Amino acid sequence: MIIDGFVHQLPDIDPEETKEWLDSLDSVVSVRGKTRATYLLARLMERAREGGVGVPAMVSTPYVNTIPPEEEPWFPGDEFLERRIRAYIRWNAAAMVTRANRQYDGIGGHLSTYQSAAALYEVGFNHFFQGKDGGFGDQVFIQGHAAPGIYARAYLEGRLTETELDSFRREVGGGLPSYPHPRRMPDFWEFPTVSMGLSPLNAIYQARFNRYLYQRELVDTSAAKVWCFLGDGETDEPESMAALSLAGRERLDNLIFVINCNLQRLDGPVRGNGKIIQELEAVYRGAGWNVIKVIWGRQWDDLLARDVDGVLINQMNTTVDGEFQRYSIETGAYIREHFFGPDPRLRQMVDHLSDDDLRNLPRGGHDYRKLYAAYKTAVEQEGAPTVILAKTIKGWTLGPEIEARNATHQIKKMTEEELKTFRDRLYLEIPDEQLEEGLPPYFHPGLDSDECRYLMERRAALDGSLPTRVDRSKTIALPGTPTATDEQADPFGEFLLGTGDKVEATTTAAMTRMIRNLLRDPVIGEQVVPIIPDEARTFGMDALFAEVNIYAPFGQLYEPVDYNVMLSYKESPKGQVLEEGITEAGSMGSFTAAGTAYATWGTPMIPFFVFYSMFGFQRVGDLIWSFGDQRGRGFLCGATAGRTTLQGEGLQHNDGHSPMLAASHPSCLVYDPAFAYELAVIVQDGLQRMYGEDREDCFYYLTLYNEAYPMPAMPDGPAAPGATMSIADGIVQGLYLFRAATAERTHRAQILASGTGMRAALRAQEMLAADWDVAADLWSAPGWKQLREDAIACERWDRLHPTAPPRVPYVREALGGADGPVVAVTDFVRAVPEQIARWVPQPFVPLGTDGYGLSDTRASLRRYFEVDAEHVVVAALAGLAQTGDVKAELVAEAIKRYEIDPEALDPMSV
Repeated sequence: MIIDGFVHQLPDIDPEETKEWLDSLDSVVSVRGKTRATYLLARLMERAREGGVGVPAMVSTPYVNTIPPEEEPWFPGDEFLERRIRAYIRWNAAAMVTRANRQYDGIGGHLSTYQSAAALYEVGFNHFFQGKDGGFGDQVFIQGHAAPGIYARAYLEGRLTETELDSFRREVGGGLPSYPHPRRMPDFWEFPTVSMGLSPLNAIYQARFNRYLYQRELVDTSAAKVWCFLGDGETDEPESMAALSLAGRERLDNLIFVINCNLQRLDGPVRGNGKIIQELEAVYRGAGWNVIKVIWGRQWDDLLARDVDGVLINQMNTTVDGEFQRYSIETGAYIREHFFGPDPRLRQMVDHLSDDDLRNLPRGGHDYRKLYAAYKTAVEQEGAPTVILAKTIKGWTLGPEIEARNATHQIKKMTEEELKTFRDRLYLEIPDEQLEEGLPPYFHPGLDSDECRYLMERRAALDGSLPTRVDRSKTIALPGTPTATDEQADPFGEFLLGTGDKVEATTTAAMTRMIRNLLRDPVIGEQVVPIIPDEARTFGMDALFAEVNIYAPFGQLYEPVDYNVMLSYKESPKGQVLEEGITEAGSMGSFTAAGTAYATWGTPMIPFFVFYSMFGFQRVGDLIWSFGDQRGRGFLCGATAGRTTLQGEGLQHNDGHSPMLAASHPSCLVYDPAFAYELAVIVQDGLQRMYGEDREDCFYYLTLYNEAYPMPAMPDGPAAPGATMSIADGIVQGLYLFRAATAERTHRAQILASGTGMRAALRAQEMLAADWDVAADLWSAPGWKQLREDAIACERWDRLHPTAPPRVPYVREALGGADGPVVAVTDFVRAVPEQIARWVPQPFVPLGTDGYGLSDTRASLRRYFEVDAEHVVVAALAGLAQTGDVKAELVAEAIKRYEIDPEALDPMSV
């Protein structure tokens, strides 16, 4: 087996010397054993690195603490007071969840996660996490299931009341949310973290974006650390591990992960037959991280010092996690027999310890001195991110019926006896009768107590309580608005003029040019953040590489192959484009960090994330939902949109449903613009809405197409006949009359279209007039979701204000005076236009691209999905036949003329 192939590639310049070294190793293994050999090799590698010899670090080290006892720093805190504070927080966290579930059975909550992690958080809160009173502070991603403990700490600080704790998980009246949700508690929670796997990825990109802001000299982020707390079971999520190499590659020493290794996931052991800490150590070391293991508490130090033969380390190394979990619930006698018993040297090592002593040998994640040493080492680390792997017991201190059990995650309330045991373990003075009266009481020693004074003094020394979210939004001068400065040109004006009949363009190209114009703006240009997941050339955005450069923290260390062309691939530490590689998830991490910088750093950033539309909401929808929870702002741009517009690609590339997925996000405004001027109006509205004087925590989804066609100028006149609303307002609202019928005909119809569906609608309007005596008005409907939400709001008003004058939905108001059936066509599934169906007063015929995508030409695909001009004509005639305006035979004639096969399979069924 070849392990290190390079030793076989190089000549051995002294075979005799080589043989002596190898013989010495063989002798050590034979006489002293493998453990001694491992120790000597590790010492040799350490000495080699000290001497500058390029020897890589081992990816896995023995199952002991990384920091030896003699190198642990002095612990500066008051151990007794901190232990008491933790006891109060532990109790109140468990009491809150128990009270909630006794009053409202099934309301849920988590008892065990925080109990295992209490020391992990408290060492941070008391000694490391920087607050926001004196500056921007640290960014702390708190494990979602640990939220009860964070609420309990805020209660001790006087930030939350008992009444608020009793409203846990009952948000309708303003109660505490189950997990960290900035959307629900915008002054408290900063990061939504409970969707497992997302916070590690977001934390990495937050740390990276902090460096981006610093290197571009926008904000001094140098003092901030990003702390991310997660569970060992959570690391099975692909997103948890997806960006580790980025953090290592870019040497993000402002980033610290703390992984609570309680060895349990929701249903059982994380690695019952293996060792999750060793596995994670190898993964993180391989990705270039500094790894600190905190496995054993201080009581193990003496035992390890006695381990002259390495038998204890060998037992630690070979015991699997499933066995360690068993030891967590067993007696000291069992531990003596099964862990120390197999080897007489091990048994002799613990002869001086009682069974209770063995039962209480602690894990390192519960030892604040060990944790303090790890945290201090982590914050002082330079040149690499750090991960702390802390071994704990799930449900620690809750009692033998709960802690370390496979079902502990699902336990939502405690019995009276369990509460008494828990109280006794915490040494709390709570009378039995208070635990027998139904609801366990909260415990607060008083704001004037030594414990609370200490707690508040520690937070004051660290610049204030956490978690805290501070919205430092600033109004910025937006180009093309009344707030613009004299030096700002209008970046949108050219798009309102169109391209003329002879020049074709795509909406993707228009978007790219719009972003370029904004990047050149002298006031807000620095705040524009283009984000692209390795598709810049597909989207025609590669010109930005040379103009504003790609962000690379260490610059460009090579000469690119296209160095001699105008659009060269140019990287720079001050680069503005985030070219993320093939990772939509990572791009969303950057989008989130940029879209929330208005709060995190008091600097509004304007991110444009341009991606293959099929790989947005469908692939990273959970990250987008989290972005909305975090109150993010910015533009998501789904390029190569449409089921039939992206010809030649096929089923897993053709997007026919992203607007429907986007429509499910409450704070997302969804638009499907057909023309460049619509896009310009929408982007300008978005800038004003998200970054103007009346800022909203919303974001935009814009579909962009790669089909080129002439871009018309923005029409004049009202949005609808007789309306006072302008065309621009109609675009934002979601509907306006694009082109009225040019001449009177016997029959009338209405065509609504969005995106590239407008191409078929334009032809159908001409065909209906020329061949079927139908005058059709053509409406552009770029905002189906906005029309629906306006109509629902009107309905709700009418329902709840029965004596007030009814409100008329805009879609009904606009179409109310129009004659004839309404045909709606898009390049997306029929559910997109059907969002407005019940508010359209006329017969409504939606056309769409339901079914899986196919690879073919646009013409063939549009015929197959029944959204081409001919099908629009047939749909209009069918609507007229439904109302009795024409005979059914006329529809049949049209079907025959256009060679439409009535017996063809419905694309939905294929």
